[in-house]
Amino acid sequence: MPLLLLAAARPRSPVLRPSSASSAGAARASRARPLGDTRRGTSAAAVASEKLGVKVEEGGRGGGGGGGGGGYDAIVVGSGIGGLVAATQLAAKGARVLVLEKYVIPGGSSGYYRRDGFTFDVGSSVMFGFSDKGNLNLITQALEAVGHKMEVIPDPSTVHFHLPGDLSVLVHREYDDFVTELVNKFPHEKEGIMKFYGTCWKIFNSLNSLELKSLEEPLYLFGQFFQKPLECLTLAYYLPQNAGDIARKFIKDQQLLSFIDAECFIVSTVNALQTPMINASMVLCDRHFGGINYPVGGVGGIAMSLADGLVDKGSEIQYKANVANVILENGKAVGVKLSNGKEFFAKTVISNATRWDTFGKLLKDEELPEEEKNFQKNYVKAPSFLSIHMGVKASVLPAGTDCHHFVLEDDWSNLEKPYGSIFLSIPTVLDPSLAPEGHHILHIFTTAGIEDWEGLPRKDYEKKKELVANEIIKRLENKLFPGLQDSIVLKEVGSPKTHRRFLARNDGTYGPMPRGKPKGLLAMPFNTTSIDGLYCVGDSCFPGQGVIAVAFSGIMCAHRVAADIGLEQRSPVLDAGLLGLLRWLRTLA
Repeated sequence: MPLLLLAAARPRSPVLRPSSASSAGAARASRARPLGDTRRGTSAAAVASEKLGVKVEEGGRGGGGGGGGGGYDAIVVGSGIGGLVAATQLAAKGARVLVLEKYVIPGGSSGYYRRDGFTFDVGSSVMFGFSDKGNLNLITQALEAVGHKMEVIPDPSTVHFHLPGDLSVLVHREYDDFVTELVNKFPHEKEGIMKFYGTCWKIFNSLNSLELKSLEEPLYLFGQFFQKPLECLTLAYYLPQNAGDIARKFIKDQQLLSFIDAECFIVSTVNALQTPMINASMVLCDRHFGGINYPVGGVGGIAMSLADGLVDKGSEIQYKANVANVILENGKAVGVKLSNGKEFFAKTVISNATRWDTFGKLLKDEELPEEEKNFQKNYVKAPSFLSIHMGVKASVLPAGTDCHHFVLEDDWSNLEKPYGSIFLSIPTVLDPSLAPEGHHILHIFTTAGIEDWEGLPRKDYEKKKELVANEIIKRLENKLFPGLQDSIVLKEVGSPKTHRRFLARNDGTYGPMPRGKPKGLLAMPFNTTSIDGLYCVGDSCFPGQGVIAVAFSGIMCAHRVAADIGLEQRSPVLDAGLLGLLRWLRTLA
């Protein structure tokens, strides 16, 4: 999941402008808005939130809307990419949706903030699913569904690996160039390389040929099977398998297998033996099929555009709205209550919080359902990150520096250890407008557990952040950029506690990590829950971590909710059997 998400020190409120409606059916070009620092109490985002809040209250119980749903088809708790995609997909289908976001801008860990002329992506700068072709360009599809399109900059590579034994591998945008480089490093494994990555393409092509909707909706599944039986059978075959097992069928060289572990680690924060083959294939092939494309103005523009599109479609988003709990009536989710006591009601509730937070906080007084017990038995929280956002003098970077780097200097065994490996993004290589002239942005992150940061006095906590960050920076200075420390003009450090506090990530985690060796994706929970009317979306649902994965989760969730509330056709009889089968399969996993 390092390719996914990161947090920084607390951002100031950027400017958020309420959107005006776009012409019906026309795709509107979008880019991240010009951002400026705002004074406390004068945030345009807060103003927009308060204005939207008036309209929201009119639909809530006690605000003129009455009970039984308050006029909303769905309430979405949280505006991360998964929640926003679910919300916008539903709005595009004609549903009336209310998104409640505790912060003052949308996006969560795909948001942004500005400091002293630098515009920082809060999380990853590596955007999968952002091309103009195929069925896995899920971010592009989500924007188009609400009439928006973003200008993007193609990245000529995905990541440059700097690994033990002076192994250096650049993942080129063109697949043939990447394979040629890898074969040149491991000529004796040419056949194994072609077979492993060929299997990835077989899975990717099967996925890419299907219209991606909810795997919990029987009519969709049966329709896809009759249209594309071979592709569906291919996916069913690989659903319970992991990338490491497939790699070991074809490859014997331990260093090459370790490289594939690193390939998977930047997707899932675990090695290849614990990474579902379908997840690995989506990422390892999409980077060549559609390529990595960076949005002009920064990643935060994606969430801003989705939020604009949501409003364009007649739905609403309220900021500074901290949901305290889900309201149940006769065992059904019917609404939510905010920390300030306000209540909003709808036909359905979609939680973009982690499943640990959904069932541990939003439903803390309810007994943990058996399905969630099984999930927590099979999965633990993935580690969080130490994140460093820096502005540096451009002169410190050699000409031709790649945008993304992964550094593991000495020992393969350190791959999954806290602070063992480093992921680095330099988005100004692609979009220089994000920094003042003559400067670059560095996003640096490394895995860290929250237990390493708990219980420290404030002074000791700040001192530790500085010490650990300086050690990471020194490693990058030694490996990549001599003089890096002296080139720094701005530095902000976030610990796992930062991620927990400002991004509402349970213990700072970004999704689940299998306790042992999983059976592919079989044990992952889907969007439905055992509570009628309550759905989950995001990185703790199938298919898991990553921007492309949570977008997929959002599309699946919207399809299932739309079927349940009558906006799309469904089959209750088939539905009961399918859900039973899915739950039985997860118990086997």
